[in-house]
Amino acid sequence: MILFKTEAQTSILDKADSLYANGNYSKAIEHYKAYKNQSKVYNKIAKAYIAIGNYDEALKHYDAGTLELPNDAIIKYNYAKLLAKTKKLEKASKVFNDLIYIDHKNPNYHYELGLILERLKDSTAITSFHSAYDLDSMHQKAIYKIAKYYLQKRRYQLVGKYVDEGLKTYANNIKLISLKAQNYYWQQDYKKAAVWFEELIKLGESSEFIHEKLSLCYYENYEIRKAIEQRKRVLKYNPNDATSLYVIGTYYDELNDFINAEKYIKEFLVLTDLPLNTEYSKLATILNRQKKYEESIKMLKKAIKEAPDIVGTHFFLLITKDAYYADLDAKLVMYNNFKKKFPSGFHIEYIDKRISELKQEKFMKEGGKGN
Repeated sequence: MILFKTEAQTSILDKADSLYANGNYSKAIEHYKAYKNQSKVYNKIAKAYIAIGNYDEALKHYDAGTLELPNDAIIKYNYAKLLAKTKKLEKASKVFNDLIYIDHKNPNYHYELGLILERLKDSTAITSFHSAYDLDSMHQKAIYKIAKYYLQKRRYQLVGKYVDEGLKTYANNIKLISLKAQNYYWQQDYKKAAVWFEELIKLGESSEFIHEKLSLCYYENYEIRKAIEQRKRVLKYNPNDATSLYVIGTYYDELNDFINAEKYIKEFLVLTDLPLNTEYSKLATILNRQKKYEESIKMLKKAIKEAPDIVGTHFFLLITKDAYYADLDAKLVMYNNFKKKFPSGFHIEYIDKRISELKQEKFMKEGGKGN
């Protein structure tokens, strides 16, 4: 009779395991609950509840399991992980500390505790990551956390040390390669930073962050066409990124490609609802280089409307009008009015010289007519 009952219980457990393995989780739970020695199946029931998304029931069964089997590390570990997942961080921290007490040489316990402390904004998280690394110098996730911490602290030498240590055992670790690129970037070593951002792209990575930073590296290395190409890839992620539109426009301006410079800066101005004195002035400069003076004058008037106290913009408008208008008398009136309005400053010497030139030009023109 006892043998029959034992065989029946074994059959129930086997059936439950089979149901679980085949994804029939609710039926598996029914069979596990029919198993007499519940302490042996609390972990399995909890995992089945997780599989169907019922975390409250899973936590209840993990909790029951840890009470009956306080030294069962597997149940405790799974319990702690689910506590962390459901944002019960203080309790998760306690359970991981219990696990460390049971087995302080397990590096992953220290790492997982570090993750929870990090979420709790506890500054001792880095100590846990270091403990994980000390126990397992190949623990890639711990290495990443340590290197990232030192990057945030701008401890560049230590970042390099840990990143290189990690890449020795996993050369294609995307996260570590990203940190290596950023480490060079923040040290303004743009050539080396570009190499590692390029490596990320070779490995199939693509993001606004990568393309933006690589673009800036290329620009600092005087590779402006490459900088434009990467910045355009940022626009594929965010077509309305006003900053990228403006930057691309300025890069084209440096290449003397004024048509594209004008195009991108105009797109930027359409999207932006901010004080834009500088940006309107930039577009005006580009328009002037294409001798589009009438449109440039409109942009400069907008710039002055945005920031009426900037004398330089008024001066820029004056010399643009000078280039656009043909009437010498009108030009003289403009310059004299400007001098009255702004009687001192960087522009005075130029204005006096230009007034003299215009008077001379007018005299010569009138003298020619007299003959």
